[in-house]
Amino acid sequence: MRRIITATVQNSSGVLNRITGMLSRRGFNIESITVGHSEIENVSKMTFVVDVEDESKTEQLTKQLHKQIDVLKVNDITDKKIVARELALIKVGATGQLRSEIYGIVDPFRARVLDVSKNSLIIEVTGNSDKVDALIDLLTPYGIKDLTRTGVTAFARGKQKKQVQEFQSLMI
Repeated sequence: MRRIITATVQNSSGVLNRITGMLSRRGFNIESITVGHSEIENVSKMTFVVDVEDESKTEQLTKQLHKQIDVLKVNDITDKKIVARELALIKVGATGQLRSEIYGIVDPFRARVLDVSKNSLIIEVTGNSDKVDALIDLLTPYGIKDLTRTGVTAFARGKQKKQVQEFQSLMI
């Protein structure tokens, strides 16, 4: 079972190593991990996509993360309404005539061509994992020369009902 776990942590030396080491020692397979600064100075946010066997293992995972020294907050957001995105850079072999075909594939995905050279294109795509996978599948027959993905970064959506009420009160 694939779970999306977020952690808010102190931005200190070794925190990533300690957390990934703990996950590894306990047999959790990390499919992807993203880390970046938050809106608070010296605080970072991590998003883990982890393969977990069952619900009890998810609870164990979150409890173990809470025990880590630099961890401030942990959330399993898998079953919540979330905003999740991934970025991929794809280098595709392309010459003359094939370029227009590739542009035709890239455009509906709202992807961008970042670099054009004599024999290749570098394409950037952002979106959910399914969207990224679909574009990669369509570009594979053209010859993917190189590919890199960031992994999922995500957080829970805001409370929709409250936001609608606040907006309505502003309109009065």
